[in-house]
Amino acid sequence: MTAVLEISGLRKTYRGRKGVRKALDGFDMVVEAGQVHGFLGPNGSGKTTTLRTLLGLIKPNDGRMAILGEEVPRRLPQVAGRVGAIVESPQFFGNFTAETTLSLLADAGGVNPRRVPAVLELVGLRDRAKDRVKTYSLGMKQRLAVASALLKEPKLLILDEPANGLDPGGIREMRTLMGDLAGSGMTVLLSSHILGEIQLICDSVTIISAGRRVAAGSVADVLAGHTSSAVRVRLEPGVDLLGAAEMLRAAGAVITIERDHFTVGNASNPAQITKLLAERQIYVSELTPVSADLEDVFLELTGTAPVDGASRQVDQVGTQGGWGQ
Repeated sequence: MTAVLEISGLRKTYRGRKGVRKALDGFDMVVEAGQVHGFLGPNGSGKTTTLRTLLGLIKPNDGRMAILGEEVPRRLPQVAGRVGAIVESPQFFGNFTAETTLSLLADAGGVNPRRVPAVLELVGLRDRAKDRVKTYSLGMKQRLAVASALLKEPKLLILDEPANGLDPGGIREMRTLMGDLAGSGMTVLLSSHILGEIQLICDSVTIISAGRRVAAGSVADVLAGHTSSAVRVRLEPGVDLLGAAEMLRAAGAVITIERDHFTVGNASNPAQITKLLAERQIYVSELTPVSADLEDVFLELTGTAPVDGASRQVDQVGTQGGWGQ
């Protein structure tokens, strides 16, 4: 596959009252053609700095960057017409309609005006095209921003938190749109905190923490490299769930209490769970390994919770490491 985006050894430092801060510390990333590539990291990890540096908005201290085979920022003018981007929260004139806004952008960029209704249709704003932008919800403004990035029919589309403000239906539509764009041959670089969506839509991911790449590859390969020792435990109806969990916790298990079951997070020997419970006449109706998901990997590699607040709540932590060996 051909690399549409290549970053190698990217460094960016800032000087402040507290000294030098390394926003990017030798960061590397490769995005292959025709993929939806997820770019993940906690706040302050360097995601936005990377995107702004790629687009010539920030000057790096060191490193190499290339978009569509062209060195940037030196060759950015030659490649800019094939790149669409949204970085951070876009701003629009509230008294203009979506149609007027996109028509002005198309005219300024030398884009065929026929693209305006086409992109409005793509992002689901056709029926609100003649309404003023100030009447739009945050989610609708996000759709308009995506539409503006699609005007040039870019080869590479860079989106920073495009699902911000969207309801579940809008997020699903955005997921479908990203898949359709990749299917048409476009490459999409997608930064998001909604890890479940990233896992559903992306072909590959790069995870950044403290300015360094901590994981990269296909979603399947990244998940495969981080196995989980957790198991989900369900008990027979009527059994005291909390009492059983407390008994296992006392034996060293890391327990997460859910509505109708609990999870043992450090079950290196799941048979020990059934043995201990059976000794007290408590019988298990389900004992299922819990596969690691992208959220688990993110938490493990970055040591932080996703901003969307979707991380699981641990009731109480027992001893560290494997249990039940």
